Amino acid sequence: MKRNLIYQLAALAIVVLLGSCSLDKDPIDTFSEVTEGVSETGEKVVFKDRAAVEAHMLTIYNQMRDRQEHWYLDVLLIAESHSDNAYAGTTGAEVVPFENNSIEGSNSVVERDWKRYMEDIARANILIQYIDSVQDNTLTEAIRRRMKAEAKIFRGMVMFDMVRLFGDIPVVTTIAGDITSETIKDVYKDYFPEQKTEKEAYQQIEKDLLEALVDAPANDNANKTRFSKSVAKALLAKVYAEKPLRDYNKVIQYADELAADGFDLEADFTDLFGVVEGTADAKKRNSKESILEAQFFVGNGNWVTWMFGRDLSNYNNAFDWAKWVTPSRDLIKAFTNEADQIRYTESIVYYEAKWSNYYPSNNYPFMYKTRSAYSNIIKFRYADLLLLKAEALIQKDGPNLAAAADIIDKVRTRVKLPRLSSATKASKDAMLDALMKERRLELAFEGQRWFDLVRNNKVEAVMNAVFAKDSGRKAQVYQFSENSYRLPIPQAIIDQNPNIKQNLGY
Repeated sequence: MKRNLIYQLAALAIVVLLGSCSLDKDPIDTFSEVTEGVSETGEKVVFKDRAAVEAHMLTIYNQMRDRQEHWYLDVLLIAESHSDNAYAGTTGAEVVPFENNSIEGSNSVVERDWKRYMEDIARANILIQYIDSVQDNTLTEAIRRRMKAEAKIFRGMVMFDMVRLFGDIPVVTTIAGDITSETIKDVYKDYFPEQKTEKEAYQQIEKDLLEALVDAPANDNANKTRFSKSVAKALLAKVYAEKPLRDYNKVIQYADELAADGFDLEADFTDLFGVVEGTADAKKRNSKESILEAQFFVGNGNWVTWMFGRDLSNYNNAFDWAKWVTPSRDLIKAFTNEADQIRYTESIVYYEAKWSNYYPSNNYPFMYKTRSAYSNIIKFRYADLLLLKAEALIQKDGPNLAAAADIIDKVRTRVKLPRLSSATKASKDAMLDALMKERRLELAFEGQRWFDLVRNNKVEAVMNAVFAKDSGRKAQVYQFSENSYRLPIPQAIIDQNPNIKQNLGY
């Protein structure tokens, strides 16, 4: 029985664990054997007591700290290097296709991400499905509801990342039953789930988040690592900005609710990503701008920083090979044209390198928002949601350009830039261009740019033009088209599950 549940988790994830990725750092086990067994009456017991449930909840939270490859490292590669913000950085066959638009279903990054997302969803499903059957009086009804709400926020967050990348995906919310000769027909669809439409996936995310709002913990200004009501609101605002469930009034509503929860811009932009001089410790954790973040401390640092540049906590560590996500000349030009010195120096840093893939080795640029093993990784930041509100004010029926301009001006004046001109404020098209530029500069290297282009139908116009004007980019292999808005489904997944179909164009 113990082995069977482990197999169920693997099947739900549609993954055969044949080996670990070379980037894995202390990977979490697929399931804790301590928490699963059989009762004296022969009934399956997934969680034997409250401690077992709390241990499983901890594994869910640990995904934010210990397994950053899919939700942070790869999202940055896709959102920045697959857009005009960055080059791939290395010559590796797994990352170059994101720069030159030659991604195929055999790409190892794409395959890793699909599998990891499904594993995360399976972890959430186990808690949501089995917590109510735990026979432990100390696990009160209020605690059960709160834990289920946190797991639903996590599942919604994971599914949101996944559906934005792949489009039609399996929407798995249960754990498969035991396979016997009598049940195989009934459980087959659970082990080999079919794809749901993009809209159906968004509807499940919406359902999870709305249900979670009732019982999730309130925002805690001293601890921004929790899946709180505010995290659910941020996700709902982002969900309603996407095409399948687009409702700009709800984007504005949830952004306003975040402001009511106490979120605001930090007065000093450098507090968000800076480190304490001499210690390389994070300059500020739990800022009033951070909605959800992963935190790292001395003795238990963040390993991904050396994938992007120098680790200021260990300056020469792993700095003898080319790094991922190299800032593009086009982005650097955007910063310099705007005279945006504060955000430029907080986003990009120059070092002498031992390679010259994209720039002379003696003055090589690197992304700078994760600069130390003790840097925070901010998953959701209020500036993103505030600018998303501005986007909704511009794009909604009966646009409110003046209110949108006030938001953009607030973001600009924080970094000592002038307010928008009267001519810009008078034109919807000019305001949308200003909004897109502001999001690009404010959120560079935070995993937003590609999704901004997709959401606003600007992939073809921006990306098919950038290769000609950015002399540093590798040659474009395929033109971007409407089929480029989705990544390919990993071929290994299609081979394993006959109910999964490849996206168009691949």
